[in-house]
Amino acid sequence: MTDEGLCTFCSGTRPPLPGGATAPVPGAASLPVPGGRGVGTWPRSPVGLSRAVIALLGCVIASDLFVIGAGLHLRGLWEGLAADESLNIYIDPGLRAQELYDRAGSAQTAAFLATAVLFIIWFHRTRRNAEVFESGVQRMGPGWAVGGWFVPIANFWIPYRVASGIWEASVRLDPDGGWRTVPKTVLNLWWGGWVVSVLASRIAVGQWNRAREPEQISDAAALVAAADALDLVAAVLAIVYVRTVTRMQVERAEARQAATVPEREAQEPTAP
Repeated sequence: MTDEGLCTFCSGTRPPLPGGATAPVPGAASLPVPGGRGVGTWPRSPVGLSRAVIALLGCVIASDLFVIGAGLHLRGLWEGLAADESLNIYIDPGLRAQELYDRAGSAQTAAFLATAVLFIIWFHRTRRNAEVFESGVQRMGPGWAVGGWFVPIANFWIPYRVASGIWEASVRLDPDGGWRTVPKTVLNLWWGGWVVSVLASRIAVGQWNRAREPEQISDAAALVAAADALDLVAAVLAIVYVRTVTRMQVERAEARQAATVPEREAQEPTAP
């Protein structure tokens, strides 16, 4: 425990290893893993990164609410124009509504990009920790925790395979050392929510770009708002997923740390 009452893993520090050896620092020796890659001999805390990711996911949720409200307001104007062609929405308040919607879209994009970058960093950290915990259950190498998101089409299942390995490796073992199975409900809900939101967004944006008549624009705006609502749900599920995996890895690391104490004490010479 640290002076602040945190375990060494939660605080980002590392405990001594058995036999008086010290935990490795970045650039130190590493253990071999499949594919010629290497990871540290002790897990690195994902707690700080998880807090930052959750904060940014909160910004994504706020930006989704902002853009949904602005979009529905703009849709109301186009719906009015479709019912009464004599209306002129190309001046105030139509211009203000369009400007507000554009700003909301920019805020949403900025929040998404910032969150995506930090989430991938956290995801890669937890994948490297999973290699330390249980390398045998990993289906994809650590590099796929980053690269898998950028492979067209395949990014709909490669990151899930990585996440599945992380989940299985992060489960705390039974007291007798036996394997414990934890349902992947949180993982599956998060991944399903993300895939559905991405597909819905692509469909909605495509319809928005093709819309020309006021009625078409009104319908497309409604579809975009629905896609933004799904993105909001996906962000909430992502928060649950990040919190769950981080907690699992903290518990697994604490159990591993506790197991090293008897080994280290057994190796220490006793006083005459």
